[in-house]
Amino acid sequence: MLINCFHHSREGMQNHFISFSSGTTAKPPSMPLKEELSYAWIFNEYPSFVEEDSRRFVSQETGHLYIAKVEPSDVGNYTCVVTNMVTHARVLGSPTPLMLRSDGVMGEYEPKIEVQFPETLPAAKGSTVKLECFALGNPVPQINWRRSDGMPFPSKIKLRKFNGLLEIPTFQQEDAGSYECIAENSRGKNVARGRLTYYAKPHLVQLIKDVEMAVEESLYWECRASGKPKPSYRWLKNGDALVLEERIQIENGALTISNLNVTDSGMFQCIAENKHGLVYSSAELKVVASAPDFSKNPMKKLVQAQVGSLVSLDCKPRASPRALSFWKKGDTVVQEQERYSLVHTSGRRLPFHIP
Repeated sequence: MLINCFHHSREGMQNHFISFSSGTTAKPPSMPLKEELSYAWIFNEYPSFVEEDSRRFVSQETGHLYIAKVEPSDVGNYTCVVTNMVTHARVLGSPTPLMLRSDGVMGEYEPKIEVQFPETLPAAKGSTVKLECFALGNPVPQINWRRSDGMPFPSKIKLRKFNGLLEIPTFQQEDAGSYECIAENSRGKNVARGRLTYYAKPHLVQLIKDVEMAVEESLYWECRASGKPKPSYRWLKNGDALVLEERIQIENGALTISNLNVTDSGMFQCIAENKHGLVYSSAELKVVASAPDFSKNPMKKLVQAQVGSLVSLDCKPRASPRALSFWKKGDTVVQEQERYSLVHTSGRRLPFHIP
């Protein structure tokens, strides 16, 4: 027997139907954002709720109520209760009566799986995956689960709601694969199969950082992200797509800019993305150009030394690009020889002996 009920409310509830025979299915009002919703059914009057067991099952995917084998004690009115788990608001459907048919008793029959998971279900890294399975039948079917490859379930997997729900917390790549739900009674068995596929949103493992560089130097910024499928990369400069040219190249997410000039300065973003999401890292590039300046590291006006000792004089001008330094003694340019040596460090150094 099929009973149709139609509900209309401010929340935009749509058709609500319930059908009964030897097995029973009831469908609650449909509402948006199902991941935020919880479903329950009132039996006759509040606060008497349907208690789930091996014979009765409420799908949290659809809200449907299933009764595997209707008994006289099931006769009554059923009201669907939809709760928004964020706002805790509740919506009640109209009562739907369940009556026994008077045209005979349904005989025994093999399980008929009414609730099953999709043939392919993408699952995110770290998420909690819930697979539902429930069957009508007489006698009431037993529900069991297994992996198609025969591998045993890890200890973290939980079976709930009289095996009608398989729960996999903190989903990882090794949890991917084909799963089977087996519904069995004395009249036979039925199997539902589905495959869980693993995916991971991009996650940055190498960030870019603010940097200040001199003109004519070369920049190398490495931006790396993990994810499945493997992320692709793109770069922005000041919010616009970075224009590539001979001296500006991107390879495997890394940005190289050779022969920097002042116009290369700006705010850069590296974006790593796949079909499941994107992440980005931002940093500022400052390219500076300045004439040699000794104000930060002035030379000593007088150096006193003993005859025969080692003297070191530092020449560290601040300059962009790096300055070309040389030494003079009086009007004569100092050349490297036995007593004089030039050591190239961050600036120029002239250690020498005084005879």
